Order: sequence, then C-alpha cells, then structure tokens
Amino acid sequence: MAAKDLLRGRVAATPTIYAYEHVDYPAHKGWLKVGYTTRTAEIRAREQNQTSHVRYRIVLERPAMRKDGSTFDDRLVRSILRNGHIPNPEGEWCICDVGTVEKAIAAAVAGNDRIVDRIEDFKMRPEQERAVEKTALYFNAFRKDPANRGLTPHFLWNAKMRFGKTFTTYQLALRMGWTKVLVLTFKPAVKTAWEEDLLTHKDFAGWQFCQKQDDREFNRVDEGRPFVCFASFQDVLGRNAAGGIKATNEWIQTVGWDCIVLDEYHYGAWGRNARNFYDRKDPALGRAEEMGEILAEDADNARELEAREMYDEGLMPLRTGAYLYLSGT
Repeated sequence: MAAKDLLRGRVAATPTIYAYEHVDYPAHKGWLKVGYTTRTAEIRAREQNQTSHVRYRIVLERPAMRKDGSTFDDRLVRSILRNGHIPNPEGEWCICDVGTVEKAIAAAVAGNDRIVDRIEDFKMRPEQERAVEKTALYFNAFRKDPANRGLTPHFLWNAKMRFGKTFTTYQLALRMGWTKVLVLTFKPAVKTAWEEDLLTHKDFAGWQFCQKQDDREFNRVDEGRPFVCFASFQDVLGRNAAGGIKATNEWIQTVGWDCIVLDEYHYGAWGRNARNFYDRKDPALGRAEEMGEILAEDADNARELEAREMYDEGLMPLRTGAYLYLSGT
C-alpha cells in the first residue's frame, strides 16, 4: 500500500460516537441509538436500517477521543448514561435527549464515569455587572433611536486577564433575551472556556453549545431552544475549490443571530476585508482606521493574516442584531 493511501486510511478511520432516532416509528419515540464507528454516522446508520426500511435522522456525531489521544467507544457512553439512571432498554438504544448524550460524551472525554451536572452557581463580580449593565443600556438605547434605523449596534469590551469574558458574555445574553449567539475567534483554542461556562453553570440551563469538528458540519441543535455556536474565523472565511462558501458553513448564514461575538478582537489586528465582514458603516472602525490603529501586521502568523485579508463581504454575509467585540486577554 502506498504511503499516501495508508495515511488516507488513517485519517478516514476517525473514532466517532453517533446517535440517531427513528422517524415515524412509535415504538421508538423518545429513543436514541447511541453507537460507535470509525467511518461516518451516515454510512453506519444506513447499514443498520437498510433491511427494516425505517426512516432515521442522525442527531449527533462526535469524535470519541480525549485530549491525550486515547479513545473510547459507545459502551462507555451508554454506561455513563445508565449511571445517570437513563433507561437503556434494548442494546444500543437509550431513552433520552441529545443533550444528555452530549453530556455523557463530555464525561467520557473528561475521564468521568457519570454525567457532571451543572454545579457552578457563582455570581457576577461588580466589574462584570457594570459591563453587562452598560452594554445592555447602550444596545437598548441604540435600537430606540430613530436615527439608527437599519444600523447594527457594536460594543467593545476591554476584557483584561481574569475578567471572565465568556461568563459575562453569557450573562449579557440572558439580560438581553438573546437565544442565538455566534462566537467567532481567530484563537480556536479558547473553545474550552466558552463550552464549559455554558454547560456547567446553573444560570445557563437549557442552553446548547454548537461547534464544528474538523471540517464536518456543525452539530445539530434545536433552534427552538437557546444556543451558542462557536466557530473559527479562519474556517468561516475559508473557500471551497470553486472559490465559494464551504458547504459545511452554509447553515450559519441561514440563522438570524441575536449577537455575533468577536473574540480576541484587537483594533490593531484586523485587515480591510475582515472589517467589511461586519459593517462598513461602523464609525468606531472608521475612526480607528483614520488613526492608523488597524495594522494587519499584528496578526500572529501568516495564516492568520491571510484569513483576515481574504474575506469578501458579498461572499458570506451574516445577519445579526448586535456585535460584541472582546479585546484583551
């Protein structure tokens, strides 16, 4: 076997936990099939249902891998579900919702044998409360001003180290009544903080965390419930071979976002085309440009700089009711 074929086989063999439901099959109403594969959920589900001719819908597909590179399978996930008193009446079938399976997978990744419930209940510190209050007042006043008709409000937080920007952003979402929040960042490594704060704090019960694994589609969410979508700016700006938007990113264009959060934002680190991604009428960006504060050279590396400069606003517009910029570390 050629080296490139061997490598291709290794890449394709991704340990994956998946879940699907049977559609229009009363006996399995509320049941989820929780399984494991090294291919794709679609291939495995099709194999399992081709003789019964029962329609299925894939609701979850996640890597079965921990940070240290070790893997786990569906038996561990179902064991974690049973430890949480989730019924497992038949083979790989469990009676639960997608969010519960997500929690079981997260427990497996963390090395736990049971689901970690929302145990955090700490309150906002005074500086966080002030940030939420000031921002909420601005957004609400902006919308009420007839002069701003057709414009989108922008607000910048100078979130220094230990400010707690993720937790405070989510508190702002609660204050504003937002239910659809998109977080874009040039630093994908910060995903853990965004995910953990949303899924472990009692204040955000019922919220869902949406993300993309590698170059796959975003995981499915119930758009009738509040959710946060986390995405890499480099990936969102990426194009397919024909120069168009990637198929895996089409969904985020269809959502009317309540707020787009730009994490790791710095006036000195945004290129011309990336700025146009948001709003050409943003006066704050205009003033900063005139002052010479927007310097693309501040990008950390060539790949990041290329991503910042490659965006064409007409290629992938996003609809939102507000922008929140998070600067500092």
